[in-house]
Amino acid sequence: MSQLAKDNLNEALTGQRSKRRLLRRRILDHTAKYGISSGGIGIIFAVFLIMFFLIYVVLPMFVSADIDKRTEMLVPGGIDQSTVHYAIDDYKEVGVRITDLGQILGFSTENADVLLDERVPVPVGTQITSFTLVDEPTNRFAFGLGDGGVILGQIRFELTYPDGQRVITPVVDWPFGEEPKAIHDGPVDRLAVRDVDERMMIVAQSNFSDKVSIQTYTKRTSFISDEIQLRPRAQSQISTDFVADYIMLARNMRDLVLVARDGLARYYQISNIEQPELLQQLRVVRPDETITTAKYLNGNTSMLFGTDKGRVVQWFPVRDRNNDFALQEIRDFSRSEQPITAIGIEGTRRGLALGDNDGQFNLFYSTSERHLKGVATGLQDPINFIRFAPRENGALVETQSGRLISYDIHNPHPQISFSSLWKKVWYEGYSEPTHTWQSTGATDDFEGKMSLTPLTFGTIKAALYSMLFAVPIAIFAAIYTAFFMDKKTRQWIKPSVELIEALPTVILGFLAGLWLAPYMEANLPGFFAIVFVVPIGILLFGYGWSRLPEKIRLMVPIGRRAVLMLPVVIFLGWFALSMSVPIERMFFNGDMRDWLTNSAGIDFDQRNAMVIGFAMGFALIPTIFSVAEDAIYSVPRYLVNGSYALGASGWQTMVGVVLPTASPGIFSAVMLGFGRGVGETMIVLMASGNTPLMDVNIFEGMRTLAANLAVEMAETEVDSTHYRVLFLSGLVLFIFTFFFNTLAEIVRQRMRKKYGSL
Repeated sequence: MSQLAKDNLNEALTGQRSKRRLLRRRILDHTAKYGISSGGIGIIFAVFLIMFFLIYVVLPMFVSADIDKRTEMLVPGGIDQSTVHYAIDDYKEVGVRITDLGQILGFSTENADVLLDERVPVPVGTQITSFTLVDEPTNRFAFGLGDGGVILGQIRFELTYPDGQRVITPVVDWPFGEEPKAIHDGPVDRLAVRDVDERMMIVAQSNFSDKVSIQTYTKRTSFISDEIQLRPRAQSQISTDFVADYIMLARNMRDLVLVARDGLARYYQISNIEQPELLQQLRVVRPDETITTAKYLNGNTSMLFGTDKGRVVQWFPVRDRNNDFALQEIRDFSRSEQPITAIGIEGTRRGLALGDNDGQFNLFYSTSERHLKGVATGLQDPINFIRFAPRENGALVETQSGRLISYDIHNPHPQISFSSLWKKVWYEGYSEPTHTWQSTGATDDFEGKMSLTPLTFGTIKAALYSMLFAVPIAIFAAIYTAFFMDKKTRQWIKPSVELIEALPTVILGFLAGLWLAPYMEANLPGFFAIVFVVPIGILLFGYGWSRLPEKIRLMVPIGRRAVLMLPVVIFLGWFALSMSVPIERMFFNGDMRDWLTNSAGIDFDQRNAMVIGFAMGFALIPTIFSVAEDAIYSVPRYLVNGSYALGASGWQTMVGVVLPTASPGIFSAVMLGFGRGVGETMIVLMASGNTPLMDVNIFEGMRTLAANLAVEMAETEVDSTHYRVLFLSGLVLFIFTFFFNTLAEIVRQRMRKKYGSL
């Protein structure tokens, strides 16, 4: 074969190989392009999917209630007698009506069939003069009699399953016997009874009498018959200047409020009933209003007064700075100017329903101050009575015309509103409105307090204190490592610092909570001394080094002189901590913690923000250092050399050229560290004390959104209000980090445009 043919063949083979290489490169380029694009889009999609799922879980909390009419029937027993109470079973299938004349009628809520017809066992010749509920959720009640006696009863529902069918039977019990308890000299025209644990208190008053009788009992169970026996404990009388239309006796058997229809009230403390104390004389409604109905909210602490002007006012006792109690108007509810004719309360929450003279039925929730729903009965006559179902999923509404309407109610999350989540709320037992997170309690009367404000505050507080510790150390270390340190030393230092990031945060939290916190408490002056001793000591060492003969200084290359600082810093830290006891004796009377608490008035907790600052700051240093160091090291050398060529010193070059050029990367490092600090869980969980406080005090702890999720998510009931609020806190954390990361990116891009032309 001729040489020309060989050359042509080689050229053809080379062209084919070049085409194959180009084709392979094009395929790889397109694969990388679309693979990276698909991955990025997938990440964005996953992030938005998480956000939409969080919104999906959270949104039902802010939806209004649904009220649907279930059945309508004639009032069992007719309207010749007035209704004083309705009881209803858990399944809303059976109800019991109690009238003012002592008739007790059980009936089906579906077809009004009578299932029970009894009367209160009143002695012959004695009349019923009053009625009161002892405890509405458990349907315990009491009747006052004309001879000064009181008889106590209870409605309960027996559940059986004959032939596999559910059968609910209403039963009337007389737990303390059918014999009335004598507690008053005259007719019991006004009555209040409280029965808690092993105590019972009965308060009674007669019409046109200024005497209020108070009788307390202790309860004992008979060993023979298991019957509960009441034994008189103490008796007293209060002389007042007016006849009360309503006697309001709190569950604690300490607060007694006598109220007249014109709004005048007397507030007594009767913890010692032998010496009742008048604490306050006041008016609970406006002078132009008249009270039409009064009732206790669930828990028997908050009093509700409905007026003829369409308002319902909530009051409860508040403790002042002198530890004295006084009644305080907290909030009011209103939808129209029609007189309030009935108030219904929920049995396990702080919800209420209002019925007015125009037949309007409105749902409210006291703490969140939400109006949840309003419907009209359609009968255009006043509502006489409202009774919630035990599970708050229904209600019985009686009208003046003798109609009884059964409603189905879907109202799962009335406690939540913007104000209850973010604004101050005045809770029962608190002296003022507060931001409070306390999701669980010890009793059924506990009211959940789910303000996200202290958790958000704690999140920011933990992140800021840790950044105060981490940012200066990480940024200055990055500047020295990237710009002044020689390459060989940098190859050891940078990976060593980044290796710290591999430490599990649970280990850091464990050490911070069990070792650092008590050690810091015992050596508090020494830790504050570190802030002054270490910087001053470093400056003095640097000054002393500069005064050494040049021959000695040149023995250590400039880029490695930072290694000499390691033993110096260790020594200075040890020296500062060893000075803790002398400083404490000299300035703080031998105990700095006691001095802070008693002399300076600063609260101190062992696991506090200072501990978090050291522990979480230590965890953030590698992240901030690594990103900032890369940004500084990546500054083009021609910029640095040009600065040197113009006669600038190393520091002048650093400040005037390197830092402005690397500022977008340094800013990103700081924001990345802040983002990690906001989302950090285990360190805060184990070393902060986990107390949801709103105090900038560095000596007190906090609770963060992330730590709260870790603590409470495992305990909450799925789809409960608590469960959804925890998801809301996750959404808040998501939005929080998204906002700051977006802001950081915007600032970084602007800084890049500004300094990119250097």
